[in-house]
Amino acid sequence: MVNHTKIESLCEKHTYLSKKDIEKINEVSRSIQMMADLSKANVFIDCLMADENHAVVVAEAAPTTAKPIYEKTVVGTIAYETFEPAVLYCLKSGNKMTSNRAITQERKKVEQSVVPIYNDSDEVIGALIMEKDISEQEQSQTELKALSQTAQSLGGLLLSDSDEQPIVPELMEEALFFVGLDGEVFYSNPTAINLVHELKGKACSYGDNLLNYLPLLEEVVRSPKELLVKEVQAHEKSFKVKKIRLPIDEKQNGMFIIIQDLTELREKEKELIMKSVAIQEIHHRVKNNLQTVASLLRLQMRRGVPEESKVYLYESLNRVLSIASVYEVILSNRHIDDVDIDQLTRKIGDMLVYTSASAEGKVEIDYRGDGLTIESERAVPIALIINELIQNCIDHAFIGENGGFILVSFQQKEGLMEVTVKDDGIGFDEECPPSLGLDIVKRMVEHDLCGQFQISGLDTGTEAKLRFPLERRV
Repeated sequence: MVNHTKIESLCEKHTYLSKKDIEKINEVSRSIQMMADLSKANVFIDCLMADENHAVVVAEAAPTTAKPIYEKTVVGTIAYETFEPAVLYCLKSGNKMTSNRAITQERKKVEQSVVPIYNDSDEVIGALIMEKDISEQEQSQTELKALSQTAQSLGGLLLSDSDEQPIVPELMEEALFFVGLDGEVFYSNPTAINLVHELKGKACSYGDNLLNYLPLLEEVVRSPKELLVKEVQAHEKSFKVKKIRLPIDEKQNGMFIIIQDLTELREKEKELIMKSVAIQEIHHRVKNNLQTVASLLRLQMRRGVPEESKVYLYESLNRVLSIASVYEVILSNRHIDDVDIDQLTRKIGDMLVYTSASAEGKVEIDYRGDGLTIESERAVPIALIINELIQNCIDHAFIGENGGFILVSFQQKEGLMEVTVKDDGIGFDEECPPSLGLDIVKRMVEHDLCGQFQISGLDTGTEAKLRFPLERRV
């Protein structure tokens, strides 16, 4: 509850304001509680002190529709320029500042809007401050209820006989109309005036029927519901319309219509959906084309290819199928830009073990370690690398052996991903020249993944290891 006697006492003690100016401050203070409830923000009135270096808080209103910023009253406290530069700037220059980020003396982050209060001589006599806590923004489910509770008070301000324009509606980014039950316009804020002019090319004046200008509101205005929220499309635009109907009494009989333009937001959503569908279609076509290439290679292998050439066609076939596996994994995931490396590795490894004709016995394969998703561009070289390493084990590790075991493991540490492919076969001869497959692996690890590759023989078997950064590097 605003204490008007306290306002007079503080102004007389700390400022040079005249009695008429103090009456003006008191007049503005009568509406700040309604402003606080409507905006879910703390509202203050500050006046410049006699020394013109600081300001004094003469009135405050904490919202009843949201958690207030301050636990204790700040009326009578001094606003120092160090903590309230926007307030002092407004009081001295007369310029308003909206949506300004600030930190209160209690070290809370707030969004602050400051507008000057003028007397009849157009002199700045105070500043109206609106502060909203943004340190812990919460999604409120009582927005319509809060608006409904303050609608009648706001209607009294808009429909009063005062010539002064209300301050809160002027700061609103949404279009605000106050209309009668049949749609006649009693008030419209600047955003609403601009909206009508943009859509119809002419202004909507006091007393005009809003439905003649915006037929899209016909159903909203005619609806018997006291509170209504609806999204409508008109003039190739999308609008969110809120209706708040005032209780019928002798003084006021009408409704608020609040319109928010969602066109840009909806267009961006459509663009994202279209891009997502297009990318999925591209991935699908690439996968089909790769499978077509694989089918051609299989057909070629059946058409009398020399036996010594089949191994090369077989290796090429597996490489093509490994790349195709990347796109199959992409299409199976919700996020089209990310590939699950564990899922991809299992798909490639199981395919190679199942289809391989090189191993003389049964080969088993196991997968262990940390999961990892990676962007699709780097998934292709990783798929080829894993294909070559597993294929290398199948082709060379178990010659003369009755089967064998392959372990593929992943481990993340210190910003790096480490992939290890280990077998328990006959071992690795480091004096032998590197094969084409290992040469492909080394080049891709170094150039495509910006990583390192090494292969070495163990007491039993061979271990191939590659490391690359989790974050992509150019």
